[in-house]
This record gives sequence, structure tokens and C-alpha cells, in this order.
Amino acid sequence: MVIEFFAPGVPQPGGSKKGFVNPRTGRVVVLEDAKHNKDWRAVVSIMAHYAHSGEPLSGPVRLDITFIMPRPKAHFRSGRHAETLKENAPMFHTVKPDRTKLLRSTEDALTDAGIWRDDTQVVAGEIKKIYGPRPGAHIRITQIEEVR
Repeated sequence: MVIEFFAPGVPQPGGSKKGFVNPRTGRVVVLEDAKHNKDWRAVVSIMAHYAHSGEPLSGPVRLDITFIMPRPKAHFRSGRHAETLKENAPMFHTVKPDRTKLLRSTEDALTDAGIWRDDTQVVAGEIKKIYGPRPGAHIRITQIEEVR
């Protein structure tokens, strides 16, 4: 089975997890450190629901994601050619956020959407960060058949 979709919007990183003990209840509380990823996770979750409404995938899966990041103004020429890219404008996004943090928030959103039971099922995949005219993420999830 293959699930494939595009999630529009500027991809946001997942933060570190912070844990502390609530002094009143004695229970451990875990909070995410990311400030702006709720909207991104919601978009990914909604688009995942449109792409797959069945039971969560079981077994190993491959996750391929191409994150498309918005270009900064410095990549474009000025004046009447302001919409034209400079010749030296890079294709790959080599600045923050790093791809592992983008992957973290997107995997969490896919887990919340019920695509799989847990992101530990992801055993393979390719994750890229590029610049493009329409920010978002092309996401492809492939269920892997185990052959022994």
C-alpha cells in the first residue's frame, strides 16, 4: 500500500520534549518545546486523513518526504527582475531548521492522524529539504512487505 499527498504550508520543526513532576499530583508531565509547529502538524494530519482513512498501517513502512521551503528575498534579483532567481541561488535548503527536527514534527503528525500505530514502524526513507515556489511537503508512505 502506498499513501501519497502534499501538505501545504511552511514546514515547522518539532522541538525537544521537556518533562517535570507536577508537585500537586506527583505525576510526570511532558511538554513539547516547539512554539510554532501546531499549525504545521494540523495541516499534515488533515491531509493525511484525506489520503488515507482506513486502519493504521501495521508492520514496517518507508517514509519519503521532500520538504519545500520558501526562498528568502536575497535569492531573487531586484528591480524589474525581482521575480527572477539569481544565478547563484541554491536548490537545497542548508540552513535551520534541520531536517531531523522537521521529520520529528511530521512523523508526530502522521502518528496523530492514525497513519500508523507508532513512528517506530518507519524503517527506511529519504528526507530532503529544497527551496521551491510552493512551500510544504511531498509525503509518500509505503508499507513494506517483509520477505524472509
